[in-house]
Amino acid sequence: MTRTITGACLCGGASFEIVGEFDAFYLCHCSRCRKGSGSAHGANLFSATAKLNWLSGQDKVKSYRLPATRHQRDFCSECGSGLPREVMQGAMLVVPAGSIDSAIDIRPTAHICCDSRAGWDADLETVPKIGGLPG
Repeated sequence: MTRTITGACLCGGASFEIVGEFDAFYLCHCSRCRKGSGSAHGANLFSATAKLNWLSGQDKVKSYRLPATRHQRDFCSECGSGLPREVMQGAMLVVPAGSIDSAIDIRPTAHICCDSRAGWDADLETVPKIGGLPG
C-alpha cells in the first residue's frame, strides 16, 4: 500500500501531500542549512520515488538558490516556512521534516556535515528538558 503524507507551512497558505516512501532523513550541520533553518541543523527527508502534489498555495512557494552553489531553499512567501522541492530535474524530492503534519516512520539516517557543526551544538543531551515554555 502506498503511503500518503500531508504537510503545510506555518500559516497554512501552502499545503501538500507526498505519495510514496522516503529513502533517507538527514540532519545537516553545514553553515548554509543552519542559516536557512535558523537552528542547529537542517532536517530534510529525501526520496527518489515519492511524488509531490500541491493541495493549495503552490503560487506562494518561492525559491532561493545560493549563487554558484547547489544549495536551494523553497519557502512560503507569506510565513517563510520551509517547503518541499524537487531537485536534479525532478529526480529527487527534498522535504523539510518540520513541514510534515502526518506521523512518519523513518528516523534520522545520519547527522551530516558535522565538521561544520556550531560550537554550541555539543552534548545537548545534557541540557535540561522543559515540557512547555520556561516559567
